[in-house]
Amino acid sequence: MAALAGRTRRIKFGFNVVSLAFRDPLLVAKQCATIDYLSDGRLLSAFGIGNPRAPEWRAVVIDTKGRGKRTDEALDVIVRLWREDKVDFEGTYFQLSGASINPKPKQTNIPVWIGGDSPAAVRRTARIGTGWQAGLQTPAEVAPVIAAIREEVVKTGRSIDDDHYGAAFPYYFGSADDAGPQRHLQRHKERTGKDGEDYMAVGGADGATY
Repeated sequence: MAALAGRTRRIKFGFNVVSLAFRDPLLVAKQCATIDYLSDGRLLSAFGIGNPRAPEWRAVVIDTKGRGKRTDEALDVIVRLWREDKVDFEGTYFQLSGASINPKPKQTNIPVWIGGDSPAAVRRTARIGTGWQAGLQTPAEVAPVIAAIREEVVKTGRSIDDDHYGAAFPYYFGSADDAGPQRHLQRHKERTGKDGEDYMAVGGADGATY
């Protein structure tokens, strides 16, 4: 993100998505605020809880249980550090006393997009999200999540703009039988337990294979 900030002048940029359960929220808040400040307010942030099947959990020896609660606490800490001069926080996973960061972000409210499609992710998006970012999912899988968020956000008295629901898909120019897309599909199945042909765009100018 810092490299993108230094090589651009006008476009906004962001990440999709940071798994907060792996990270120290104080450090993340500082990193994001500094990049936003140096880029004159062009950072777009997005956070999630992480895939429980991902190998990173084993690599850093962190239990996947409780990652949702840990993420919720981290989000509260990060947003408060962006906006407040001194933060006291007493949670299950994080404790702060008079914590602060400097410089503060250039944006008064850095956008906070939320990833994930669980009921907890829906509530998290409605509670704190500027927008929602889908994972590698088909339109049929995305539609009910968006509907649930829209229903839930009404209860909070907040609002999320209609164009703040994002989707993502991988694309590859070539044949579906090439090593690249086959390797991607294999890794996707290992991480999610699902086949990925329905959301992947593979082909060329004459049309997509998938």
